[in-house]
Amino acid sequence: MLERISAIDPMLHAYVNVMGDEAMAGANLAEKEISRGLIRGHLHGVPIAIKDIFGIKGSPTAAGMSIHRSSVAEVNATVVNRLIGAGAVLLGKLTLTEGVYAEHRPPFIAPTNPWNARYWPGASSSGSGVSVASGLSFAALASETGGSIKLPSAANGITSIKPTWGRVSRFGVFELAASLDHVGAMARSAADVAVMLSVIAGADPLDPTASQMPVPDYVAALDRGVRGLRIGLDPAWTHTSVDANTSDALDAAIDVLCRLGAEVKPVTLPDPAEMILDWFGVCAVQAALAHEKTYPRLEAEYGPALSGLLKMGHSMTGTDYQRLLIRRENFRGRMSAALGQVDMVALPVLSLPTPTLERMGRMDDELIAGLHRFTCPFNMSGHPGIVLPCGFSGEKMPIAFQLVGAHYSESALLASAHAYQKATDWHRVHPALYG
Repeated sequence: MLERISAIDPMLHAYVNVMGDEAMAGANLAEKEISRGLIRGHLHGVPIAIKDIFGIKGSPTAAGMSIHRSSVAEVNATVVNRLIGAGAVLLGKLTLTEGVYAEHRPPFIAPTNPWNARYWPGASSSGSGVSVASGLSFAALASETGGSIKLPSAANGITSIKPTWGRVSRFGVFELAASLDHVGAMARSAADVAVMLSVIAGADPLDPTASQMPVPDYVAALDRGVRGLRIGLDPAWTHTSVDANTSDALDAAIDVLCRLGAEVKPVTLPDPAEMILDWFGVCAVQAALAHEKTYPRLEAEYGPALSGLLKMGHSMTGTDYQRLLIRRENFRGRMSAALGQVDMVALPVLSLPTPTLERMGRMDDELIAGLHRFTCPFNMSGHPGIVLPCGFSGEKMPIAFQLVGAHYSESALLASAHAYQKATDWHRVHPALYG
């Protein structure tokens, strides 16, 4: 794996820091333990990569920001400790956008989409998505505040899980917006992300917001199948102002699930338009708090996107923010009620094809809505979702769909995704250029 990274990553820039010596030490330890019959679990000896927001003791955590290049973590993030305890081999830290927000900034180089260098590699977890898609890690830790697990997964044609907010500890993780930040995992299959989630999920005394609910055996439940499950469909969400290829791929995916025994049930989901706009205000205020030690004191070192977000947060009044919080809670309640009528809903991830880099340079309301429509609302509500590749566009770029369920329904989502992937091969198609 280290040889592959050395050969391929100079073209892709997925890694910001390859921890070769540490990885070899971890691999040697795993080999010795396994040879003695000590098997720690499914991840024992498996090379995993880490988005550069998770603290690894003694290593820098830059979070895509020049001002943090020398910020060495004093302790491991809880999820890092859990991966190490499971015997995983940590390959290194992965590239992301500045401050986990919107744009890649020097001195860090934006990752390259391995399917086509002209196309967007996804949001802040771009390095995570590129590393998995191009075979530079078997799985990757990632995070999502507005769409940064789902969007890179769709753009790079891989599988990912964004759990319920609070299902995974955030201790030792660089913060963007505390009540929106979700920690999750990317891999090439639902079975692999189930293994990852089974290791990183669970209560944590170092993070009081982490759920105390017991963690199910996600791996043991993978083969439960989808027979009898009710999959909700809301045409106003799935087929209105959605790219035709994306709609067709979603319909084909639903047909597969129905052939496997699931049934489709009409459902009406709350209108997401308000939540897409409100997300920016909620994120802005919480990010302003997260950056209070460095912004506005070091404003000149910030890029325009992140600086603009923080300015918004500083300018918002308490009553304006409370108005957003009330609307958010109302939306969360309406979404929970709708999801309570079915076992899960099927949705696109993007309402438009994966955009080119040139199109991303011309950000407008249409593009913002297309990127955030199927992600931000579920970060505002905290509901879990799993992303699965399901086809290719006319430009031969991956298309994905997602299954979203009630809070703490990850087990059903993973089992349904696994059933779909046992019946299809989309997740087995890899970028031809890189083998």
